[in-house]
Parts: sequence; C-alpha cells; structure tokens
Amino acid sequence: MSKKIGFIGLGIMGKPMAINLLKAGYDVTVTDLNKEAVEQVVKSGGLAAASPQEVAVTSDVIITMLPNANIVKGVIFGENGIYKSAKEGTVVIDMSSISPVVSNEIANELAKQGIEMLDAPVSGGEPKAVDGTLAIMVGGKEEVYESVKDVLFSMGSAVTLVGGNGCGSTAKLANQIIVNLNIAAMSEALVLAAKAGIDIDKMYQAIRGGLAGSAVLDAKVPLILDRNFVAGGRIDINLKDITNVMETAHAIGVPLPLSSQLLEIFHALKVDGKASHDHGGIVQYYEKLAQVEVRRA
Repeated sequence: MSKKIGFIGLGIMGKPMAINLLKAGYDVTVTDLNKEAVEQVVKSGGLAAASPQEVAVTSDVIITMLPNANIVKGVIFGENGIYKSAKEGTVVIDMSSISPVVSNEIANELAKQGIEMLDAPVSGGEPKAVDGTLAIMVGGKEEVYESVKDVLFSMGSAVTLVGGNGCGSTAKLANQIIVNLNIAAMSEALVLAAKAGIDIDKMYQAIRGGLAGSAVLDAKVPLILDRNFVAGGRIDINLKDITNVMETAHAIGVPLPLSSQLLEIFHALKVDGKASHDHGGIVQYYEKLAQVEVRRA
C-alpha cells in the first residue's frame, strides 16, 4: 500500500517538493498559512487540511519544511500540532534547516509517543527543488530511513544517511558554511574585477574551467550579471542558518572566524533592506563598499 504523506510548509522550496511527491504517485495532504500555495498544490492533485493536527490524522509520513526551529516546534507540539493526532509508527521527516540540538530534542520527545523522526535538510535551492534533484542529508535510525527512502528520492537525486538524529542537521550547517563563504569569496573577486574595468562575463568563462570553478560560481554569476536577486535561497534564511552554525560551533568549542564575518555581512544586508533577496545578493555588500556594480559589459 502506498504511503499517505502529509506536507507542512509550502514556501519557495516546500511547494515544488510537495508537487514532486504528487508526480511520484503519492497521496499528499498539505497545509500552510499561505492559502494560495495550498490551492496550487491542490490543483496539482493534493488535498488541503486546516491544520497540522488534521494532516497527521491521515498521514503515515509527515514532512515539515519550515523557516526556523520555533515554527517547527509549534507545528509539532503546538495547540493544533502533529503530536495531538499522529498515530504510533508515524515517521516525521523535518526537512527544515534547524540546529542539531533542537533536532535531537524533537526526536526524543516524539519517541515518547512512538513516533519516529528523521532530520533531512536539503541543499540545491529552488531550481533543484523544482526538478527533484535536491541533495538531502539525513539523520536518524537506519531502519526508519530505509522505510521512507523512496519518498526522499522523489524529491532529491543525492540522498545520504549521514548518521543518527541530528547528523543531517549538522551536515546542513557544514553545507551552509561552504556555500555562503563560496558566494562571499566569489563576490569579492567579481567586485575587484568590476572596479578594474574588465568584462566580467569573459572573466567568468576564463576561470570556470579551472580550480576556481564550482557549482556556486555557475549558479550565481549569471544571475548576478543579470542583476537578478529573486530568492532561491533568501538572505534572511541563510542568516538564520549561519546563526545556528555559530551557536553550534561555540557550544562544542570550534572557532569559525570566516563564518563569524559572514554573519555580520548578512546582518548588514538585512539592515540595508535586502533580507528577501537571494543569497547571491551578498555581492551587493561588497559593491556598496567599493562603489561599483557587477554587470554585463
């Protein structure tokens, strides 16, 4: 019998992920504060529920894809939360990016009611959420992972069980350091080149095949050159992630000097009114300092 899936959180990433589950043939019940997003998923064949509690009544697997830990905890343990109606044996897959400490707390609390949990944050942004090729980092019991692996592969092409509960969240923190510091380093280089007056597009073509080439470079440089900062991964969400990075690192005794500087850059961009921009918009911080704009020739 096909698993019945509940999906809570239909934002930039969640909505296309839920639609991909429908395309894979699953029965999907969704809820979100954004009723327009719910309607779009319903048009694709999903069912709408009024609350997380209502989603849990009919679901074998419940996926949460939410902005931060407080919202995740509210959806699971709040007044109309999953916890009120989820049956024993239900698997909760939290695909939000939250701290490993909170992931473990939630998993331990759900276990008291016989509910299993995986933390399974993703990387790839909106384009990979749409085409179903996300990288998914999973933490939890191996037997639970095996029982829902088919569900995860309906949303991602690279799905890896990293370890026990909290390990997926830890892997995501490491991912966010690498991605966002890549964008920051790239931004410094682009602004230097722009101020020097060379053709940025030609410079990009010259370096992308060498050691400086990366998935980040190929994903972000064309958008920056077009001045397209429509969010695939919002600055305020990445600010939250890097805040989690620093809190986790300090708690276990890991100094992260570059990440701490990156956190201040994100705060500066937020103050500058760019919180809703894509994190490729980090370049705008450097542009402001150098009084230059990175554009096509």
